[in-house]
Amino acid sequence: MGGVETPSKPRTASKVTLRRLLSLARPEVRTLAAGTFFLIIGSGMGLLYPQAMRLIIDEALGARNRDMIDRAALGMTIILAIQSVAIALRYYLFTTAGERVVTRLRQNLFASLMSQEVAFFDERKTGELTNRLASDTTVLQSTVSANISMVLRNGAQALGGIGMLFYTSPMLTLVMLAVVPPVAVSAVAYGRRVRKLSKEVQDALAASNEVAEESLSGVRTVRSFAAEKSEVARYRGAVEKAFELARHRARQSSTFMGVASFGGFAAAAAVLWYGGRLVVDGSLSVGGLTSFLVYSMFVAFALGALTELWADFMRASGAAERVFELMDRKPSIPSSGGERLAHTQGRVQLQDLRFTYPARPDVPVLQGIDLTIEPGEVVAIVGPSGAGKSTIAAMLGRLYDPQSGRILLDGKDLKELDPEWLRQQIGVVAQEPLLFSSSIADNIRYGKAGASVAEVEAAARAANAHDFIIRFPERYDTLVGERGVQLSGGQKQRVAIARAVLKDPRLLILDEATSALDAESEHLVKDALDRLMRGRTTLIIAHRLSTVMGANRVLVLEGGTVVQSGSHSALMGQEGLYRRLVERQFVAA
Repeated sequence: MGGVETPSKPRTASKVTLRRLLSLARPEVRTLAAGTFFLIIGSGMGLLYPQAMRLIIDEALGARNRDMIDRAALGMTIILAIQSVAIALRYYLFTTAGERVVTRLRQNLFASLMSQEVAFFDERKTGELTNRLASDTTVLQSTVSANISMVLRNGAQALGGIGMLFYTSPMLTLVMLAVVPPVAVSAVAYGRRVRKLSKEVQDALAASNEVAEESLSGVRTVRSFAAEKSEVARYRGAVEKAFELARHRARQSSTFMGVASFGGFAAAAAVLWYGGRLVVDGSLSVGGLTSFLVYSMFVAFALGALTELWADFMRASGAAERVFELMDRKPSIPSSGGERLAHTQGRVQLQDLRFTYPARPDVPVLQGIDLTIEPGEVVAIVGPSGAGKSTIAAMLGRLYDPQSGRILLDGKDLKELDPEWLRQQIGVVAQEPLLFSSSIADNIRYGKAGASVAEVEAAARAANAHDFIIRFPERYDTLVGERGVQLSGGQKQRVAIARAVLKDPRLLILDEATSALDAESEHLVKDALDRLMRGRTTLIIAHRLSTVMGANRVLVLEGGTVVQSGSHSALMGQEGLYRRLVERQFVAA
């Protein structure tokens, strides 16, 4: 990725991307084949028009035969009817195939994103990824459906038209085709330029989407700082940048279209000039010249459309590179695969654990952590912000892998275990739990797919959530809003605890679970947590003394290392960081 590219690489990448774009339609080959059949019929019918016109002009009008004129007109009407039905069926089949392809593409892209390791998301913004899912795949939609139909139709029309042109007048055809080589060369150069600009436009749109996503998701913060105007200005600047790039692309397109249009009309003028001389010399009939001109228009329109379609393919190629890059990315930590233990006791060991975040490799977070948590033991980790407390919690679920050292569960290295199975053994209750924009029951059921109503209610009772839930008019069917905004902090926390209760994990991680709650909410949540911790290996990340006092052991972290270890009472009897933290808490209270 960081190497120097040779000049031929972009062309190779373009060919590969274009080939892969077209390969997306392979599963719909039967539908596309049926659409192609009707496309051939429609194009074939269209090529018969000029011949009917030649017959009317040369034969019917020359002989002044009304019956022949009527038959020719009836034939043209029948041709039109057949062509119309074929066009409708072609459009339906190709469009349906395209919708299926893009639906499958979005599903595969989302599945690929969901399989990536957490470090991947640390380095990318949500707005960028949602833009790939929405905007980039939309750009590809017409390319793998309607545009394929258009390429085939216009290609057939151009080839068929050129064949009929040679049949009508070979010399006149050569005059008309003299314009094709320079237009084709300029089309290739134009396509490469548009492809590069399209990538830049899509990146700029992704950046503007990131700004919008940040502002909308953080609207309460924006409002509290009265920063609406600055956010609008920030989004306006991002959109204006995308507009400038799009305008530059439009300038390139308009220049090429003007050149191509001039070439087309110049060819038409040359045909009229040379064709007129052939008619005067008697080498070509008036009907023949008329049909030739109509075929010329067919070919000109078809070649013009193919030029536009080439530009569309280049634009799609720019978007496709981003999409395929995400789809092809292999996560550094797989989401599944590995050993599953038949029985889990819950013994956790951290051996000389050293870690830095991939996004900040020069900042050490953990430096030689050694820790053993016995089955059913409750261990609390305290320390100042940035000491590495939440990092340890994240690594137990293998959201990150250490640079050195090992984490063992019941004597097995986490890297040998199936990550999906491992995470099923761990329940997490965070300081700010994420609830999904669905009902309370659905959020609790997230801990156990397919749980019955009775199981959901039992979990809610264990989490001290049942009483507040039944006070809502919709009870367990109450919608919580985006990220649970319809619930208070304590209510969200108890729903999250109910979710963990239903999951019935062997290991429990409480990450600052009560630090943001008022006294009454903390009492209810702590009571629920005490029930949840019974018989489970528990790791508590906490600041508040009330959540630490009940732990079997307290570890004090500072600068990524363990500086103290012992029970609460033992640590309070020592001079050290733990006692200073507790004393500061009492002073602050």
